[in-house]
Amino acid sequence: MADQQALEEVVRFTSDLIRIDTTNRGGGDCQERPAAEYAAEQLAGAGLEPVMLERTKGRTNVVARLEGTDPSADALLLHGHLDVVPARAEDWTVHPFSGEIRDGVVWGRGAVDMKNMDAMILAVLRSWARQGVRPRRDIVVAFTADEEDSAQDGSGFLADQHPGLFEGCTEGVSESGAFTFHDGSGRQIYPIAAGERGTAWLKLTARGRAGHGSKVNKENAVTRLAAAITRIGEHEWPLRPTPTVWAALSELATLYGLDAGLDDIDRLLEKLGPAAKLVESTVRNSANPTMLEAGYKLNVIPGEAVAYVDGRYLYGGEDEFRTTLDQLTGPDVEWEFHHREVALQAPVDSPTYAKMRAAVEEFAPEGHVVPYCMSGGTDAKQFSRLGITGYGFTPLRLPEGYDYQAMFHGVDERVPVEALHFGVRVLDRFLRTA
Repeated sequence: MADQQALEEVVRFTSDLIRIDTTNRGGGDCQERPAAEYAAEQLAGAGLEPVMLERTKGRTNVVARLEGTDPSADALLLHGHLDVVPARAEDWTVHPFSGEIRDGVVWGRGAVDMKNMDAMILAVLRSWARQGVRPRRDIVVAFTADEEDSAQDGSGFLADQHPGLFEGCTEGVSESGAFTFHDGSGRQIYPIAAGERGTAWLKLTARGRAGHGSKVNKENAVTRLAAAITRIGEHEWPLRPTPTVWAALSELATLYGLDAGLDDIDRLLEKLGPAAKLVESTVRNSANPTMLEAGYKLNVIPGEAVAYVDGRYLYGGEDEFRTTLDQLTGPDVEWEFHHREVALQAPVDSPTYAKMRAAVEEFAPEGHVVPYCMSGGTDAKQFSRLGITGYGFTPLRLPEGYDYQAMFHGVDERVPVEALHFGVRVLDRFLRTA
């Protein structure tokens, strides 16, 4: 079991990593190297030999391997990203890069997404070094750059240029799972991620006839674009639940004593109440217009207008997504992928999922573990190129009223110290049995 020093270190590591500003503003504007050096130092302190790798100067990744006791066993990838999204200090109660510990809570950007998990990994491995623990299977640890943008300098670079570092890895574990979800009626649910929707960030371009703003213009690029994004924004995507989502709905229905026939999913979601938040964004594809670019002067009709759409598609749903976008954009608007990544699905009847469930249940016997599919994506998408099946497992026991999902990219991101302690205990338990 994780020792007392591990419980102290996970808090310190989380705070220290938050104080290292690794803001990823996109377009290459980020420097993860100081955080990578910090992580590498802690890994070396656990007796490992970390390798630091860069595609672009300053965009540093760290990879290390802990050998297991069974050379014939498949390896497990344990990964977390080092970069964070921007935060404006004037919007926060506590400075976002202070790493301040106040009233039993660690504050700052990355406290949940996902320097907390990075710290848990480091604390567990260092605890093992002190206790002489070795896992059954090899564990490959990867701390990555650039997850909050394209991953080209991070997991994409590692998967494409350094696949040998992940030899033998068949499964991976990373962010966004095994956290406490309070349903408001006393139940505590712990969703473990076993899937991700695919990423389809789109660029829409409408072209027309430029002209004077006072003249009749039936070929107005702005009008054409506005019509297309309105159709996209108002489109009702059909229900297309994947096996992971079916499993989530079925287990939730059983938990609430509802009809598990699942013949009317929208009605079931209504009956689930707050728990519906765990699945409602993953029962269908989606496309949300997010950015507009057009014109340079009020009285000039531009010849081109551009919009960006955040699209997500379910496992097996990309063809339908493409066909639907062709229909919704129409003949006057072209669309292309600005960024695209695959959808993922992991089995919920695997030994690894069962061991994650057991680890949570040991330390949260009052909880109900269920599978779920993430509405967004993680570095697991890039590592899937190597045949690695990804799960989301960052265990946190959270108090009622703590909105975990709101912490991601939100103001006043923070994590309770007790949640970090729980995470270390559960992660330690899982990895010892994995």
